[in-house]
Amino acid sequence: MDFNGWKTMMRNNRRRILFSLLLLAIAIAAYYASGDYVTDRQNSVVSPDLILDNIGPYNLSFIFVWLFIAVITVGLLYPLIFKPKELPYVLNMFSLFVLIRSGFIVFTHLRAPYDAIHSTFPGFWQTFNFTNDLFFSAHTGVPFLGFLIFRKHHKGISYFMLASSIMLAITVLLMHVHYSIDVLSAYFITYGIYEIGAKWFKWKDYE
Repeated sequence: MDFNGWKTMMRNNRRRILFSLLLLAIAIAAYYASGDYVTDRQNSVVSPDLILDNIGPYNLSFIFVWLFIAVITVGLLYPLIFKPKELPYVLNMFSLFVLIRSGFIVFTHLRAPYDAIHSTFPGFWQTFNFTNDLFFSAHTGVPFLGFLIFRKHHKGISYFMLASSIMLAITVLLMHVHYSIDVLSAYFITYGIYEIGAKWFKWKDYE
């Protein structure tokens, strides 16, 4: 697709894209508020964990930070550049994920394990890096959502997302920044979010 074709697709889908950006802005605001809420709570508890009690912690900050950034970047830039019609669908799905997760972390008052290895994200990414937004794991769920979104139409991207989800799930456990229930539940909850989104935002409407 040449640049003129890309501009035409973006122009023809501008209403959907604007709606998706608005929904994304609402989701980001909700996540920031919920993350700030759980970070400031003083009565959150640290829970024992069968897996974490027997492994690590190991410092895998490079994978934790940069692979997660790569997942979000690829997941958004691929449709933006190559499939503009599909961009609103991807944004809507991601926004729904963020909104639902924001609710989960507000109602789950857990504190990260005492020996968790916390990482710093570069630039503006650090604004959304909270310490007690644990249930459920975004590092596991976001790439798994990407896998579910792209699996039928973009195999290469979907394989990257699935591999990233597994690698990041292992990484957050080894770093003790998530409990095992955060990671395991992420797959089930994310699949439920995908099914809800698939009914609200039908793929065929964006092809």
